[in-house]
Amino acid sequence: MTQLILASSSASRLRLLKSVGINPIVMVSGVDEDAKEFDSLLPAELVMALAILKTHTVKNSAPEGSIIIGCDSTFEFNGKSLGKPGTRENAISRCKELSGNYGYLHTGHCLIDLKQGIEISERSTSKVQFAQMSDTEIVDYVDSGEPLQVAGGFTLDGLSAPFITNIEGDPSGIIGLSLPLLRKMIISLGYSWPDFKNI
Repeated sequence: MTQLILASSSASRLRLLKSVGINPIVMVSGVDEDAKEFDSLLPAELVMALAILKTHTVKNSAPEGSIIIGCDSTFEFNGKSLGKPGTRENAISRCKELSGNYGYLHTGHCLIDLKQGIEISERSTSKVQFAQMSDTEIVDYVDSGEPLQVAGGFTLDGLSAPFITNIEGDPSGIIGLSLPLLRKMIISLGYSWPDFKNI
């Protein structure tokens, strides 16, 4: 069994890994995702830069011979990156913008294999279509508190699921970590998927 280190505080990413029998060691990177230095990056570039940075931040304290995965997600709408709304007001206006519209959820993935000294990174992108939401539905959803701290202000596996009418892409990538992409990356490093399972 090869030990996987998850460089993230995301409960969704941890839940995804556990759902397929992988129990990673969680090492929170503490990277400031809102730092001004990232403002000039396009959404698809931003998630890659942050995933790589998160992985490198925990590299020196990770157990010898382990593999570190860092991820970052953002929602691209009209060419702009919509991160975590943070406040109730932002979340309400975000929901009104997305209502009846669509955008692209990008999730960057970076793996560092400490045993082989190899680093690889990949991105998953999915199109997400939203239903027309009433003001009552928007307020009710925002007041749940769920959208405040998630990329784009919505979750595929949570309370906003009834408002997502169609997706084109990988569902787990929208949740925050693409399991098919992770498997592909692991295989490209010379491992097999069962090497990581520790049910």
